[in-house]
Amino acid sequence: MKWQQAFRSYFPKHKYAIQAAYLGDNARLPWSNLGYWSDAVGDDYPAACQNLAAHLAAAVYLNSKDRLLDLGCGQGASLIYWQEHYQIQYLEAVELQAACVQHIRENLNSNLQIHHASFLNLKTIFPQPCFDVVLCIDAAYHSHLNSFLDQVSAVLNSNGRLGFHCLIWADQAPAHLLKQVQYRALLKAADVHFDDLMSETQLCSLLQQHHFQQIQIEDLSTQVLAGFADYVNQHLQHQIQTRDVDWFKIAMTARLCAKLYADGWVKYVQVSAVKD
Repeated sequence: MKWQQAFRSYFPKHKYAIQAAYLGDNARLPWSNLGYWSDAVGDDYPAACQNLAAHLAAAVYLNSKDRLLDLGCGQGASLIYWQEHYQIQYLEAVELQAACVQHIRENLNSNLQIHHASFLNLKTIFPQPCFDVVLCIDAAYHSHLNSFLDQVSAVLNSNGRLGFHCLIWADQAPAHLLKQVQYRALLKAADVHFDDLMSETQLCSLLQQHHFQQIQIEDLSTQVLAGFADYVNQHLQHQIQTRDVDWFKIAMTARLCAKLYADGWVKYVQVSAVKD
């Protein structure tokens, strides 16, 4: 039993778990996204993560009067950010990782509601529309977008705003069979399903089917995919002494980001829209 416990402790507690300290964030409630990298943030991982959050918030014109729902809030840094930088008074969050939910509840000095659940179960948690803004930073691509939008639309008020990040085909899926097999395996390792990816035109059509208008899609591939890969390969490779499973996961994520960006088949995009 002791051997089994030791063996289990060697692996991350959840498939989405990230060792933020390895990435350069030692905060009590750290960030855990790929970041929006620019000259202004340099090699500052928390600043890049905050940059990604700020860019998304700007797209939906987030303000202090909004009733905000944060989907996939991770280890809690975004919750502090919304409260401190936007003075959000009404904030709730949904997170799938039980350890993250418990850690936030123990360390965040706030009475906000954080729900341990999938954001594909929003209708059960919130039976009526009650939010002005729903934000999902760097996480929506782990789910089928049709299901994601179905749940989100149901909890947004009329004229509510949605902002999220996802992966789409730059043009269309690779036609070569061997290339498709390779991409299926690569994306599956990141918990992204090859068959769920769509083109920008298909994404717009799907958003409209779920009664969203004023759709804006911005390509962030350079700032996110290339930016994260460069940060890990150029700044972290020689700093991290421990080559454990947590580091391997980070290194493999960086390699995937670099390949997606270099091949140009897949784009990392920011999406914002308004519910009709």
